[in-house]
Amino acid sequence: MERATVVINSKAGLHARPASILAGAAKRFASDITLQNSDRTANCKSLLSILSLLAKFGDSVDILVEGEDEADAVRTMKALFEERLKHED
Repeated sequence: MERATVVINSKAGLHARPASILAGAAKRFASDITLQNSDRTANCKSLLSILSLLAKFGDSVDILVEGEDEADAVRTMKALFEERLKHED
């Protein structure tokens, strides 16, 4: 299992547009990708599941990946949070 922790840098939090970007990227991987925010978890391949995290600006989110392409998946998901999603306000 691969794991990374990221901070939500978008002032609007993890709303529909960034959640859609994450879900689309996650679906390209065979691995199971889970996001965890406090006591909530979400299947990263599901837009509605991601939205249920209620992640807001400044929250720490854990990315948990398990499967055959987990190294690539965790690297890609982390990069999305750090580079692309911070501009999705």
